[in-house]
Amino acid sequence: DKAPLSKSLLLVPSTLSLLLTLLLPHCQKFFVYDLHAVKNDFQIWRLICGRIICLDLKDAFCSGLLIYNFRIFERRFGSRKFASFLLGSWVLSALFDFILVEAVQYLLGVTVASNLPSGFLAPVFALFVPFHCSIPRVQVAQILGPLSITNKTLIYILGLQLFTSGSYIWIVAMSGLISGMCYDRRVLQVHQVLCIPSRLAQFFSWALEPIFSSSEPTSEARVGMGATVDIQRQQRMEQLDRQLMLSQFAQVRRQRQQQGGMINWNRLFPPLRQRRNINYQEGPRSEQRAPPPLEVSEEQVARLMEMGFSRGDALEALRASNNDLNVATNFLLQH
Repeated sequence: DKAPLSKSLLLVPSTLSLLLTLLLPHCQKFFVYDLHAVKNDFQIWRLICGRIICLDLKDAFCSGLLIYNFRIFERRFGSRKFASFLLGSWVLSALFDFILVEAVQYLLGVTVASNLPSGFLAPVFALFVPFHCSIPRVQVAQILGPLSITNKTLIYILGLQLFTSGSYIWIVAMSGLISGMCYDRRVLQVHQVLCIPSRLAQFFSWALEPIFSSSEPTSEARVGMGATVDIQRQQRMEQLDRQLMLSQFAQVRRQRQQQGGMINWNRLFPPLRQRRNINYQEGPRSEQRAPPPLEVSEEQVARLMEMGFSRGDALEALRASNNDLNVATNFLLQH
């Protein structure tokens, strides 16, 4: 739902990989990512064919799972901006592939094989940059003292599996990470040069979106992927608690907006916020001095501001949720 580009990247390259492996093995030579052939024989077309289709089925499977998990960026930024990021990282990574191969041969004296792993791998590794920077880290379980399982642990493990699946895939991974950082940090304004034109985006939206789009699910919302049944049960309980808190807040806010007043945070979150709102009075004022406001982590405020929320909204949401970043994020996204 709301991620047609991710769905197309998940279905089309995987289907072509299966066809080339099972039915058309004699055509695999046209999709080999051979840098020496590109450099010496000027086979520029290999920069396109060799960097789209995975000839290794396990690489196609791992990259498909990662694209499925990274669909959150298409839902957050829109298909055009998501496609621009993939295009920019895909183009930049081709340049960094040549630079890394030449650097390894010049500095270390190691001759890299002419064939690098093929497929849409570099943009997948590039998506780890916004995933690490913008997705909040929520603890799911605690193991072995300081070690903990979070909502991002399985994605990192899957990326490590893909990183170690071949001899020279680390070159493609490094070029993807570097290109992702360059595009995400807007180095040399590459985000303005390597972007999808609006007319082209409208054309593909009109032509391909009806094919790959999905209707919004009407069933109960799914919980996060847990390692055990106990973790999934805990996630369900936490999700129900957050939904109850958010529904209570939305109901109180609607009532106050209809009455023309402000929200009484103390009434809504008595154990979380114990300060007095000077703009809202309900009965006579108490002469006792109110306790100081709750201290908010600047790191969590910065994370919410990176998602596009204002500083004031981030502060209010964190104070209302007792510095619970996940609850504050859910509230700001739904209201």
